[in-house]
Amino acid sequence: MDNQQQKALILVDIQKDFVPGGALPAEGGREVVPVANRLMETFDLVVATQDWHPADHLSFASSHEGKEAGDKIELEGLEQILWPDHCVQGSEGAKFVDGLRMGPIKKVFKKGVDQEIDSYSGFYDNRHRRATGLSDYLREREVEEVYIAGLATDVCVKYTALDAIKEGFKTYVVIDGCRGVNLEAGDVDKAIREMKDAGARIVRAEEAEVEVEVEVEAENLDGRHPRASQA
Repeated sequence: MDNQQQKALILVDIQKDFVPGGALPAEGGREVVPVANRLMETFDLVVATQDWHPADHLSFASSHEGKEAGDKIELEGLEQILWPDHCVQGSEGAKFVDGLRMGPIKKVFKKGVDQEIDSYSGFYDNRHRRATGLSDYLREREVEEVYIAGLATDVCVKYTALDAIKEGFKTYVVIDGCRGVNLEAGDVDKAIREMKDAGARIVRAEEAEVEVEVEVEAENLDGRHPRASQA
């Protein structure tokens, strides 16, 4: 594609610990890999986020005596779900899933690096006190619209989408390129409703590919950049 820097694909946390066999798996998590690989063929600008925790991260149940994964505590003034140890810096589980094409990914934004606060969003930590640099990176490249896929629908995908909207990007969630943890029954459905209510458009991969390609064709024909249809 030519001149397609107004749109970006954000791949969220497609890491080994978030697929079956990992520490915190989303059911069917590996199924997002072929969808992500196909989507990357449509976008000139592809970025990824990577959960990258220190070994003693305070979101880990193992960091709190007597606590188990799934318990809730207060951390930095926010309710915090305690997770099993996952995506520890330099660990096998923190690596991207085998088969994910890395060549098209222009930049990886690490998150969850602060021991004292979790970071679900690809843009900020959970208190919005530290930015990952993703928003500035996209703005510098004149991105106006983002398409999001990855893991997990009800956690990091959701919070990345919500922050993308707050940052002023027109936001699409490629739902067949996402899988959820569903810590509690209905969490994925609830997350989808939250994203839609906030202004995200929920699309499937083929819709994303068609919308991007149609707009590129129109742009190449007359030099204009038409807006995508509204949800």
